Amino acid sequence: MTNNSVSSTVRVLGAGLRALLVLTLVCGVLYPLAVTGVAQALFNDKANGSEIKDGSGQVVGSSLIGQRYDLPIEDGEESPTPDLKWFQPRPSNGLGSNSVNTQYSLILSGATNRSGDNEELVQWVTDAKAAVVKDNSTSTYTVKPADVPADAVTSSGSGLDPDISPAYAELQVHRVAEENDLDVKEVENLVADHTSGRLLGFMGEPRVNVLELNTALRNLTQG
Repeated sequence: MTNNSVSSTVRVLGAGLRALLVLTLVCGVLYPLAVTGVAQALFNDKANGSEIKDGSGQVVGSSLIGQRYDLPIEDGEESPTPDLKWFQPRPSNGLGSNSVNTQYSLILSGATNRSGDNEELVQWVTDAKAAVVKDNSTSTYTVKPADVPADAVTSSGSGLDPDISPAYAELQVHRVAEENDLDVKEVENLVADHTSGRLLGFMGEPRVNVLELNTALRNLTQG
């Protein structure tokens, strides 16, 4: 190989190395820092996971992912019993439970993909409706099967929907008030304060974020 060839090779390699370093700096350092800075400045809440904090400032979850409110599982029980002090979310029928990080009790996101006349689904809905009627009927308030909205007995497409309909939230008001020794009107106002309307006035449906509502309820009962 001649000296000219060696010099050309060295120049090409040097140019390539400089290009690599520049691209690494721009794409691997400056651009991520810029995007992170803009996100923190303009969309701080969303950039940090849409966190929900309680009255003490402690993070209790994300407004994007539903949580269950259950009592500890007793010996002999196959599934937990709902803690009736709290507003309950939609049923969480995902694609099974987490088996990797067992530190947390997680449900794998996904739809159950059963047709409306599937016998197993029909039985799930029938049992869920009976449980909703039983759990939410109090000494002064009786829930009728016809009063139970669809989202109270069916899971969402992801199985982890954080919201419920205002109708399902209102159906739970008397039970939550009785379990927490609160006035019914006080709990109704809490639901109204945490009911979101349609996006831009016409997209989607009115909804209530269960975690936000229960966090406000906790702050109220501990306040």
